[in-house]
Amino acid sequence: QAVFNVLLPDHAADAFSPPRLAEPGPWDVLLEWLLAGLSRWDAEHFLFISEHGYLYEHTCAFLPLYPLSLRAVAGGALWPLRGLLRLRSRLLLSAVLLNSLLSVLAAAALYELGCVVLRRRRVAFLAALLFSLGPASVFMAAAYSESMFAFLAFSAMWQLEKGQSWLSGLLFSLASGARANGLINAGFFLYSCCKRFALQLQVGSGSMRKLPPLWKRALSLASSAVLMSTGIFLPFALFQYYAYVRFCGPGPSLGQTVPEPLLQLARDKGYRPAGMDGPKPPWCSQWVPLVYSYVQDVYWNVGFLRYFELKQIPNFLLALPVTLLVSWAAWTYVSTNPRHCLTLGLERSKSEEEGKPRDGFCCPAAFVYVVHATALLAFGFSCMHVQVLTRFLGSSSPILYWFSAHLLQEHEPLLWSAGTDNAAPGRSVLGKSPGSHGKGTPDNPVVRLLRSWRIITPISKSILGFFLSYCLLGLILHCNFLPWT
Repeated sequence: QAVFNVLLPDHAADAFSPPRLAEPGPWDVLLEWLLAGLSRWDAEHFLFISEHGYLYEHTCAFLPLYPLSLRAVAGGALWPLRGLLRLRSRLLLSAVLLNSLLSVLAAAALYELGCVVLRRRRVAFLAALLFSLGPASVFMAAAYSESMFAFLAFSAMWQLEKGQSWLSGLLFSLASGARANGLINAGFFLYSCCKRFALQLQVGSGSMRKLPPLWKRALSLASSAVLMSTGIFLPFALFQYYAYVRFCGPGPSLGQTVPEPLLQLARDKGYRPAGMDGPKPPWCSQWVPLVYSYVQDVYWNVGFLRYFELKQIPNFLLALPVTLLVSWAAWTYVSTNPRHCLTLGLERSKSEEEGKPRDGFCCPAAFVYVVHATALLAFGFSCMHVQVLTRFLGSSSPILYWFSAHLLQEHEPLLWSAGTDNAAPGRSVLGKSPGSHGKGTPDNPVVRLLRSWRIITPISKSILGFFLSYCLLGLILHCNFLPWT
């Protein structure tokens, strides 16, 4: 991103660009030269919130966990650099360091989750590698909350699969403090409780005698689901209350404490600062005063089918690959498991009764993740700025990576091997792995495919081409204020 940022001129985009209040020193200039490409578009909002708080109404579209984390790292681990770097530079460096760590941890959590759900380590490992080379890679590195959300969401899903409900609830709750779409993760808890209750009803009569009465089990599961869901919604609700007090309450005016350049920016751009005299925002008088939905509606024109305009065709084309891939994943799963999907996965299958549940992408355990990805796709395609679907799904759902790994493993002969947990009957290794060099070293399947580009299948070329091209284009376009996902 540093190379592309130097070689290509920045596009004069009408994006949020607050003035710098302190004169940069030589180290600030160097850091800006190296990392400025990771502070574009929404990254400016996160860095601004970390430095000045929620000064403007429209910044309430960005939830507080990530900005607070940046401020904590800048004021903690990077505190010794305060004499060399101004606060904004330390915040940008904090974002790069924190996201580097969180993206690696997210890949590790995705691998562990894949091992538990898919029961195929090779597919889980391949999915984690694809995540590391994902089409939304630039957002995992830039000062965005995607890396944090992916780490928290994947870790919470993993802990829930292991039966660690309380730890999973805590992680899901933190995720909803990072991004609003974390609220939908409450569905994982609700489904888990419903499935547990449904399976208890299907056990034999002998086992039923050992269980508490039906009403007690139903009450216990219902109370657990309500409690966990409340915990997941709590950070979002508390932030809405904070915004109400800050922008709707009769608190003291902040006009005297806000630097004049920031007030002038508000006047020039029509931003609504907090604590200013005058009429209160319209959302303050709503029955449920939600600043988040108001900002999305008024400032970004987010709403049902609002993006369906002829001029937005290029953005729909940008979202086409991920839309087709997730739609294909959902169709593959439903067509393979029609009865399982019709019964919402609540019926105990014969393989489960025998203690040998099917593994792989189409296994019963993947049902709730397919539903989750499909719901996100439908909502994002119909209600959001459609071009953000790539990073929206890439940081929220494991299905994008699991299905891509599934396709590669099923259709690419270079990945077939005998005697592994992924081997299919009659399949054997087609030649020696180009990545091993005869030394017995661990093999990276993605590197193996890239080194054998000429002979891999069209499906492999399509998937890797999508991941690699979007990874590269993201670095070129996003880092120079050009429109991207």
